[in-house]
Amino acid sequence: MSNEVLDTTDDAPRRPGGRRRAARSARFRIGRRRGGARRAAREHRRAHGLPGTLGLTALGAFVPGSGYLYSGRKALGVAVLGVWLAGVAALLWYFGRGIDATLDLAFDPTRTRIAAVLLGTVLLVWAFVVLTSHRLVRHRSRPRWHTAVGWTTSLVLVAVGAAPVLVAARYAMATADTVENVLDESPNSATIPEMATEDDPWAGEKRVNVLLLGGDGGKGRTGVRTDTVILASIDTETGRTVLFSLPRNMQGAEFPEDSPLHDVYPDGYRTGMGDDAYDMLNAIYGQVPQTHPGILGDSDNEGADAVKQAVEGSLGIPVDYYLLVNLAGFQDVVDALGGITVNVNEPVAINGDTDRGIPPTGYIEPGPEQHLDGFHALWFARGRYGSDDYARMDRQRCTIDAMIDAADPSTILTRYLDILQAGEEIVYTDIPRALGKPFVKLLLKVKEGKVRSVVFRSSDQFSSADPDFDYMQDVVQKSLYPKKREPGTPKPDRPTENPVDVCAYNPVDGVETDSDLSASD
Repeated sequence: MSNEVLDTTDDAPRRPGGRRRAARSARFRIGRRRGGARRAAREHRRAHGLPGTLGLTALGAFVPGSGYLYSGRKALGVAVLGVWLAGVAALLWYFGRGIDATLDLAFDPTRTRIAAVLLGTVLLVWAFVVLTSHRLVRHRSRPRWHTAVGWTTSLVLVAVGAAPVLVAARYAMATADTVENVLDESPNSATIPEMATEDDPWAGEKRVNVLLLGGDGGKGRTGVRTDTVILASIDTETGRTVLFSLPRNMQGAEFPEDSPLHDVYPDGYRTGMGDDAYDMLNAIYGQVPQTHPGILGDSDNEGADAVKQAVEGSLGIPVDYYLLVNLAGFQDVVDALGGITVNVNEPVAINGDTDRGIPPTGYIEPGPEQHLDGFHALWFARGRYGSDDYARMDRQRCTIDAMIDAADPSTILTRYLDILQAGEEIVYTDIPRALGKPFVKLLLKVKEGKVRSVVFRSSDQFSSADPDFDYMQDVVQKSLYPKKREPGTPKPDRPTENPVDVCAYNPVDGVETDSDLSASD
């Protein structure tokens, strides 16, 4: 046997696989170099130093998605930025339509609560974007104190941005609760206008008449005496308002002829119980539901419906809605407004009962532009010791004016939750929820318009014990629809309107204030 060794080193052909391995190896080295370049490029997209990191984090908070774009997450950054810009545009469009858009949202509790939930969701997403943007843009190599400062700044930005969003969400939830609790969707009442709708809130009428009641009770309660009875007749076009103040002790109130109460009291509200106190206007709220339950049909507040019909029959104009304020909580509303400013022309007693000989525990001293808190405002409006019903009626009208003045936009904005909470607990009304928006718009006109006051006080023409209702109705018509005065003719006499502005500072003769004394010195 011969031992031959085959030499294939030079003569045998090379395997093509070697070239493929070499090519793959080269491609691998090239790909590795390219991957390193991409990593280097991504490294350059990070901030340089702490100031850059903080600046990009802040930019990511104000312009969500910008941090993602800077760090190379282009698709995610464009998506986040696009959603944010679309959201801002949608908000500007919605609320840019004016107050109608805001009121549409405010008087729809379901939509308001959905808006609050959306605000919370957006806040969480935004916070996530801010924090992850910070993590993506910060430099890889950094000292620990840079990390601490960076995260602290990010959390502060989130907290600052979250504060107004959380306040808005709270306002939204509180608004929804108040609207639901105060305004019924379909109040049960036989005395509200049947033709009123959201599109035609005043049922084609030029005036809407709202009865303002002040008492110590609310919906469903009996035995309440409404010592404040004021009918506000409002021009729906201009907001000009006439307030008709009726004395609480007016006897024999008349009811409209088509009212079931007119059949029971054809000669006016006289109970025959032998006590004039039961025949007074302020007794109707508590007495009618007790003596004639259900006489006016299905009603959430029979007492208020009865008083509405008594005022309608006595003054000769329809009473569309009522607003009852529980005087026990009235001071909470005034405190929520931050107090009211009134002119006090004579000492006003705090507590005290003239009939029982109980002296007051204190006085509100006279003085111009006195700023009163809720407690003193309550007694300014209701104090009667050493005074009379007519002086109190004047002060009540001044209190209403002062509250309208106090309810300026800045006060409402800063004290919004307090006002809602106080109002929710003491205000009762039969105004349907659908008319909430039109009434708010009307009240804005009232605030800017002229408010006149007509007080039925004792005179040769009027007696609360035996009222002349023809005279009262004539006064109402002349007050609401005065004849145009020819140039050069004297101004007509209006005996029910005090020629002196009772809300101005006109101290009673013999009353000296501290400022008067200091001026005389």
